Amino acid sequence: MVDLDAFDANLADLMRRANGVPLRLASKSLRVRELADQALCGGFRGMLCFTLPEALWLARSGASDLVVGYPTVDRAALRQLSEEGLQERITVMVDCAEQLDLIEPPARVCLDVDAGFRALGGRLRIGAKRSPVRTPQQAAALAREIVARGFVLDGLMAYEGQIAGVGDRPPGKPLLALAVRGMQALSARELATRRAAIVEAVREVAPLRFVNGGGTGSIERTAAEPAVTEVAAGSGLFGPTLFDAYRAFSPRPAALFALPVVRVPSAGVATVLGGGYPASGPAGRDRLPRPVAPPGLKLDRSEGAGEVQTPLHGAGALRVGDRVWFRHAKAGELSERFPEVHLIRRGEIVGTVPTYRGEGKTFL
Repeated sequence: MVDLDAFDANLADLMRRANGVPLRLASKSLRVRELADQALCGGFRGMLCFTLPEALWLARSGASDLVVGYPTVDRAALRQLSEEGLQERITVMVDCAEQLDLIEPPARVCLDVDAGFRALGGRLRIGAKRSPVRTPQQAAALAREIVARGFVLDGLMAYEGQIAGVGDRPPGKPLLALAVRGMQALSARELATRRAAIVEAVREVAPLRFVNGGGTGSIERTAAEPAVTEVAAGSGLFGPTLFDAYRAFSPRPAALFALPVVRVPSAGVATVLGGGYPASGPAGRDRLPRPVAPPGLKLDRSEGAGEVQTPLHGAGALRVGDRVWFRHAKAGELSERFPEVHLIRRGEIVGTVPTYRGEGKTFL
C-alpha cells in the first residue's frame, strides 16, 4: 500500500529542497504509472527511465521528455525507436562511440559523465562505476563524435551516487558517519568544479537542453550548482528504510507491504508467509525489509527474510491470521513483487492501481 498523505508530503518536501530547480522523476523508484502521473502533476518535469523498452512503452501512452538513464544495446528497441517516430520524445544515454554504432541518427542522446570521487592519485575510487568519460577533454571529444555522426546532443548527466545514495548517519556507527561526511564534502567540492568545466567544454561543441545530476539524497547540494539545470529524484516519494540514515531530510514512510502470520512455532516467535525481498546493492542487513507494525518485531538472525517464510521475534501477541507490516529498504524494487498497490488516504482505501508488473511489464 501507499499512503497518499505521506506521498504528498514527501513530494512537497522534495520540491522545497530543490529550491526552484526542476526535478526529473526516476521511474525505477516507483514503477507505478498512476503514482508517476501524480508526481508529474505535482511538479516533477520529465522522467528518467531505466530501460529503453520502458521508455517506448510510456511514449506510446503519450508521455514525452523521457530520458533513458542507462546505455542500451537492445537492437530491437532501438529499431522501434526509429521506426515508430519516437525520437523526439525519448533521449538515450551514451558514454562511448561503440554505443553510437547501434543507434540510428538523428536520435537524441545524453552524454553520461563519471561523477565518482577519486583520491590518493586515483588509487581510491568511491562512487558508482558508470561512465569512462571523466574530464572536460574526454567529454568534448565524445560530444564532437556525437555531433559529427548526425545525432542531437540533448543533454549531459553526472550522477554522484557516493553523495546521493549513501546515508551520512549510519545507525550505531559514529566513526563511519564522520568518514562519510568528510568524503561527501570533498567529493561535492571536486565535482562542482569538474562538472562546471565539463559542461562548459561540451557547450562549446553543441547546446545542451539539460544538465542532470544528483538524486534524492543530494538535492540541495546538486541544485545549488550553477551548471546543473535539473536534479533526478524519486525514491524520496516512498521513503524507504535506507533513507533513515540521512541527516538533511526525513521522508515520511509512504510505501509498506503486509504479510500474514501463518504459524507460531514458539513463544514470542511468529512466522509470516514470504518476505524474502532484499534490496539490490552490497549484501547486508540494511538491505532486508524491516517489520514496523506491530512495533517491537525483529527478523531472526539465522533466517532473515526468507523466500517462503520469515520468522519474527518479539511477537508475543501475534496469532495465526494476524497481519504484519513491513517497509522495504529501497523504493521501486518492491513493485516487482506485487501486481497492485492499494492507495490510502486518511486511513481509508481510495483506490487500487497496477504496478508495472501488474500491467504485465518487467523491464528489469
